[in-house]
Amino acid sequence: MNDLSALIAQEETASGSAAFQFVLLAAVPLALYFLMIRPQRRKMRESAEMQASLAVGDEVITGSGIYGFITAVEDDLFWIEVDEDVQLRVVKSQVHGRVSGQAVPAGDGDDQDESDES
Repeated sequence: MNDLSALIAQEETASGSAAFQFVLLAAVPLALYFLMIRPQRRKMRESAEMQASLAVGDEVITGSGIYGFITAVEDDLFWIEVDEDVQLRVVKSQVHGRVSGQAVPAGDGDDQDESDES
């Protein structure tokens, strides 16, 4: 009789364990969605909005680290001027961002070398 009650108790814990495993199995794809897929989609959407908002004259940086000014926009391309009379044709998806701060030209600095002050 004692063996029968132990067998029944073991069966009850096995069914509870199966329910927990099912819940865990359903929770893994849900967690993957919220931790990996959803943030990546948000990042892609923000990148597409940024690329759509770029216009001629904006200073941008490419994926390879090249800074330049947009001189023309085609279907899926930007023409970027990186120096005087040097333009690159770049795919829109490789433009990673708009440069926020403007650099001060090298000749316009008011600070002098400390060796010149003596």
